[in-house]
Amino acid sequence: MIEPKLQRNDEAKPVEMLPGIVRRTLNHGANTSIHEIRMDAGAIVPDHTHPHEQTGYLVSGRILFEMPGTTLELGPGDSWLVPGEVHHKVTALEPSIAVDIFSPVREDYLD
Repeated sequence: MIEPKLQRNDEAKPVEMLPGIVRRTLNHGANTSIHEIRMDAGAIVPDHTHPHEQTGYLVSGRILFEMPGTTLELGPGDSWLVPGEVHHKVTALEPSIAVDIFSPVREDYLD
């Protein structure tokens, strides 16, 4: 059984995923995990896939989000859904903060 857990952002360990991209795992349960992603202007998450369904929300900044057949510039308040195994790429057009939620849990992101 998963126990309830509250966590402050400053308690989440920062991990540099890629140059200019820092991830904090904010919390996770049995089926989902939530992560804050901070990107410097010009930082790129290269084209990739994963088996997890990914939903996200752009808190601040501007990003270019690319998936097969669609490319969209997103701003604060915009969101995305990436089904498992779908290729996607993200480029930060300015300093940006995003929140990503994965199901199942991104075990590789747990600190």
